[in-house]
Amino acid sequence: MRRTDGGWTRRRLIGSGAGVLAAAAVPLGAQSTPASRERAAPAADLTGRVARYMAAARQQALPPDVVREAKHRILDTIAAMISGARLKPGEMAIRFARTQGGTPDASILTTNIRTSAINAALVNAMFAHADETDDFEPVTKAHPGCSAVPAALAVGEQENASGQELIRAVVLGYDLGCRWLQALGPNHVRATHRSAEGVSATICAAAAAASMAQLDEKGMRYAFSYAVQQVSGVWSWERDLEHVEKAFDFAGMGARNGVTAALMAQAGFSGVPDVLEGEHNGLEAHSTQPRPEEMAAGLGRRFYITETAIKTFSVGYPIQSALDALLTLRREHNLTPATVDRVVVRLPEDGAGIVNDSAMPDVNLQYLIAVALIDGTVSFDASHSFDRMKEQQVLAVKQRVQLVGDRALMDPAAPRSANVDVHLRDGRMLTHFTRFAPGTKENPLDTAGVAAKASSLIAPVLGAQRSQQIIEEVNGLDELASVRLLVRLLVA
Repeated sequence: MRRTDGGWTRRRLIGSGAGVLAAAAVPLGAQSTPASRERAAPAADLTGRVARYMAAARQQALPPDVVREAKHRILDTIAAMISGARLKPGEMAIRFARTQGGTPDASILTTNIRTSAINAALVNAMFAHADETDDFEPVTKAHPGCSAVPAALAVGEQENASGQELIRAVVLGYDLGCRWLQALGPNHVRATHRSAEGVSATICAAAAAASMAQLDEKGMRYAFSYAVQQVSGVWSWERDLEHVEKAFDFAGMGARNGVTAALMAQAGFSGVPDVLEGEHNGLEAHSTQPRPEEMAAGLGRRFYITETAIKTFSVGYPIQSALDALLTLRREHNLTPATVDRVVVRLPEDGAGIVNDSAMPDVNLQYLIAVALIDGTVSFDASHSFDRMKEQQVLAVKQRVQLVGDRALMDPAAPRSANVDVHLRDGRMLTHFTRFAPGTKENPLDTAGVAAKASSLIAPVLGAQRSQQIIEEVNGLDELASVRLLVRLLVA
């Protein structure tokens, strides 16, 4: 049964059912200009325009390429959740869930646990970022999938939503979460000790969950306000040694907060209807350099779900291009540890600081380059193996890998490029520059490529046959009558 949200309260709100229909017919942002988006003050009723779009997006037919890319991201995130359930953050989240109880509205993947949608979203999202497998938006640094997909799945299962509704909800989550960072200024967020990933996750999840909860305009206003109140994220996650708190910071916290916001609005909670404008508004509270109109710019025309990067390796995103460059040289020149004297990797300065000899194997560039040179690939197991980090051969090769943070590579058009110089023992030097790693929008994976990655993550946990069933179900998601039919393939 679908529930509706409560009535208007406190102040007159702009917009009506006619406004929702108008928003569906005319994409938001069509009237905005680059100049208007630079103004510090938003045009009238920014919250209302965003809320009307959110409500209308439930019935909005999406372009075929957007639907295809949404299926790719949903499958990629499901694979991350299933594989992450067997890593330490996932195992700890499962133990936590077993102590919480909760109305059995939604499922925790790979287990027989049913709990509240809020708890399920928290745990499944921690699975999704238990390692470095989930997708990433290079400009804002958001990780939209690991919060939006678990939130949409949890509320979708509770509400018995369709596969098409799941697609539209996830697309909306990506759109609002990335625009939130654009409106705050992603570089400003990171410069003030906050995690862009955490700061966006609650908005990603709230938008996706609110869509699945079938909120109307006023419900969307309230859900957005409750979400903004919960936005958080501190860049201290870099000091997490085991990726456990990081899984919460990037994904679990945001999914929990976003689903809470949506379900409170669905239950009739009233709140602030115009959180994006007026005194003490959410944008000014979170940024000293807000660009409010970025929240509405291009809604209905630009879809961020087509712009995120799907990782080909389960490692930190700054390392993706470096691995691609090194492995390209290895294939082309039959490189081995015996023929290589040293490897110099140049990364954009901001990325280099994140992956420089980290304690975690999946964000340690020197370790992963060493493994790639030895093995000719970087497997899921190797990227998470603390034992492999201690092997004598790996340590010996790792000592020959130098990382350089290069300010000249900090190009907004290619924020995660890499240049690799391989110095051979015979005196020659080989160079390869990867501007865009495989899986980026400029160098995308096709449906078969996404399926191959998903199968490699799902099959070891749920088996090859179930893995294929899941892939087929997601590829046909727009024809699926109920999300529950998909979820039954994802649980024990």
